[in-house]
Amino acid sequence: MAAAIVWFRRDLRLDDHPALQAALRTGLPVVCAYVHAPEEEAPWAHGAASHWWLHHSLAALDADLRARGASLVVRRGPTRDAIAALIAETGARCVFWNRLYEPTLTARDSALKQQWRADGLEAESFKAHVLFEPWEVATGAGDPYRVFTPFWRNARSRLDTVDPPPAPARIPSVAGLGSVPLDELRLLPTIRWDAGFHDAWRPGAAGALELLEAFIDGALADYATGRDLPDRAGTSRLSPHLHFGEISPRRIVRVLHQRGLLAQAEGFVRELGWREFGHHLLFHFPRTTDHPLNPQFADFPWAEDEGGVLAAWQRGRTGIPIVDAGMRELWTTGWMHNRVRMIVASLLTKNLRLHWLHGARWFWDTLVDADLANNTQGWQWTAGSGADAAPYFRIFNPVSQGERFDPEGRYVKRWVPELAGVPAKAVHQPWTLKPVERTAIGLAHGAYPEPIVDLKASREAALAAYQRMRGR
Repeated sequence: MAAAIVWFRRDLRLDDHPALQAALRTGLPVVCAYVHAPEEEAPWAHGAASHWWLHHSLAALDADLRARGASLVVRRGPTRDAIAALIAETGARCVFWNRLYEPTLTARDSALKQQWRADGLEAESFKAHVLFEPWEVATGAGDPYRVFTPFWRNARSRLDTVDPPPAPARIPSVAGLGSVPLDELRLLPTIRWDAGFHDAWRPGAAGALELLEAFIDGALADYATGRDLPDRAGTSRLSPHLHFGEISPRRIVRVLHQRGLLAQAEGFVRELGWREFGHHLLFHFPRTTDHPLNPQFADFPWAEDEGGVLAAWQRGRTGIPIVDAGMRELWTTGWMHNRVRMIVASLLTKNLRLHWLHGARWFWDTLVDADLANNTQGWQWTAGSGADAAPYFRIFNPVSQGERFDPEGRYVKRWVPELAGVPAKAVHQPWTLKPVERTAIGLAHGAYPEPIVDLKASREAALAAYQRMRGR
């Protein structure tokens, strides 16, 4: 007996799957394997929200495989031992997989490829997670980019709109292989906090395509302005599907091209470009997961967490409505609107002056789309320490941001129901209401907290801290 192993990771689909296509071209029976080895991703192993998604995505992938005559073989790590066992059980001659770009994974994958080739196996990896490999786009001097605009100008000119291979109709497989039941991986919470996740999401390739279709038919037409308004479905919400590889960025671009929408969707495609830029940065600057890209920020005078301000931020109890709305949306659904992500991150790193890693780790555990490249890039951008970073003096005012992007307070009132009766003119700063006004709308004293920080004074303190850092 002989076989070809396809090692699934975060490419949990059958469409546009180069590793699977390579295995099918061998003419051998195919073993579709997933190895659960979270310890190999430390210190950034997936958090609880991502585990929820992973469980359901693996189940969806297994169903898709079974419809084609195969199944997903789940094993526990270490990966080296798990794949070695499958090779011994099947007489496999080759192992194929699609590349990932996190620092610990690139090192592991390189070592495994070297070993398997030394053992006489065909071992090949492929591009499937991104539009451009991190090394494919470089400056004229051959260096990695640190600024998005020239990076995307270079990358955009190379954008490929060819039709990627569809999911195969049938997959010849090896029968009788043992597989760990998904429930034994214990990816789902034991205390069921995930009811809101079920209401908000449909993990799997079918859910990704369904969401893409809904976006094209709806929000795409008004994407330029609608994407900044958190009270409506103005974005694609495809980020978790992209992270787990349930749909490829190449397939998204191809669908838009086929329908003649690529020009209209330029703003959305640019957001895919930011995703590409994040992976570009992480690959070339792997220390940025824990350290500032701008070395000056190694000396920044971050504040200590005093009086439980970090916990108040995490739980949506800061007394600043749009921040609390975002943090509660995150806790309930595992997702947060991108405009609001910037607002809550600015409050944490600028007004509260807490280290951006506090926010990065909280997002990592609570986001269903927690992606190391994008999470790192986003937090360093807001903190002012990363590539193409917002200048440190750009401090989002959550009141004016709320008034601009949620003028009627619909987003705030959805997630902070204590403020349901507050008029629109005061919903983003309820502390300005007089006692008689509070009584008239039923906002009892203590029903909603007072702000944990003075926005004006904390802004001035943050700028002073920045000046001290520069002075050093």
